[in-house]
Amino acid sequence: MTAEEIGFYFLLYSLFGWLLENVYSFFTQGVFWKEGFLKGPYKPMYGVAPLLLLALVPEGGGGWLLVAALLCLIIPTVVEGISGYLLLTMFGRRWWDYSGLRYQLGGHVCLRFSLYWGILSALMLKGIHPLAEQAYQSVASVWNVAGPVLLLLFAVDLVWTCLTRRWEFRGSFI
Repeated sequence: MTAEEIGFYFLLYSLFGWLLENVYSFFTQGVFWKEGFLKGPYKPMYGVAPLLLLALVPEGGGGWLLVAALLCLIIPTVVEGISGYLLLTMFGRRWWDYSGLRYQLGGHVCLRFSLYWGILSALMLKGIHPLAEQAYQSVASVWNVAGPVLLLLFAVDLVWTCLTRRWEFRGSFI
C-alpha cells in the first residue's frame, strides 16, 4: 500500500467506525449521537485496526483461515484495549466500559465485543475492503489533492481535542 492509500483507508474506516458506533447507539439507546473522543466524525481505532489487519493477515495458503480468524479477533481487541487504557490514563475518562460484562479485562475489552470485532474484521477483509479499493481507484487523482487536506483536518481535530480534553478532565494543559 502507498502512503496515499493508507491515509485514505485510515480516514474511511475511521469514519465508518464513527457511523457504526452511532447506529449501534441508536438501536441500543435510541440516540444517534454517541460522544467520541474526537470532536469530528472519526474513530481512529477503526482506522488503525483495519490497516493492521490488511498488513498482517496472510492471503490464502495453508492454514490461512485459522490464522486470519485469530488475527481478526486479536488485532481489534488489542487496539481497543490499548486505546481504552491510553484514554483513561491520559484523560482520566472512559468512553466505553465493559466492566459489567462477563469475561472482560479492565473494562477496556470483553469477549462479547471481541467476537463482534472478529466478525466485523472478517467482513471488512472479504467484503468491504475490496469495495474500498475500488472506491480509492476511482478517486485516486482527487485524493492526491484532497487527502492531505482531510488528513490535516483530522490532525487539527486530534490536537484540538487533546488540548481541550486535557483541560476539561484534568483542569490544566499539563
